[in-house]
Amino acid sequence: MKDKATVSRIVLLVSIMALFAFLRVFIEIPNFSPVAAIALFGGTFIGRKAWAMFVPLAILFVSDAILGFYSPFLMVFVYASFALIAGIGFWLRNNMKVQNVVGASLFSSVLFFALTNIGVWSEGLWYPLSLTGLGECFAMAIPFFRYEVAGTMLFTLVFFGIYQLSITKIGVFKTA
Repeated sequence: MKDKATVSRIVLLVSIMALFAFLRVFIEIPNFSPVAAIALFGGTFIGRKAWAMFVPLAILFVSDAILGFYSPFLMVFVYASFALIAGIGFWLRNNMKVQNVVGASLFSSVLFFALTNIGVWSEGLWYPLSLTGLGECFAMAIPFFRYEVAGTMLFTLVFFGIYQLSITKIGVFKTA
């Protein structure tokens, strides 16, 4: 059986992710979202890799159900990008330094931007399926990229900060 601190940490992890996913419903700035940070955070701190990917994707699915689903084709790219971001969190587990968290957050934003825009382009509904169309797709998405970077960075720092502060300063989360 897991000790009380471990169970408390699991509850803390899921609570932080679920709370901010719920807030996603109310944020009206395009691409300013906690979802990439949730995936990075889950990948870093949820012990079992399968759960570290599943929990953030499940949270994303629930928030998508509230906000409204989008093209199933594009959903594959979006969900794949968040699964890969959780994978970045696996690397971060053993490389936990502030600069690595910041770098992982930035890389997560770039990964999401690249993969989802390839998805938008390859769906063939908005842009011609040519290199020119791909370039146009990326160019049109640049204004949204700044919000993606800002949201992911802000929420990553908040999540990691809340978690680290909690496990070092609040007795119930400390391990022996």
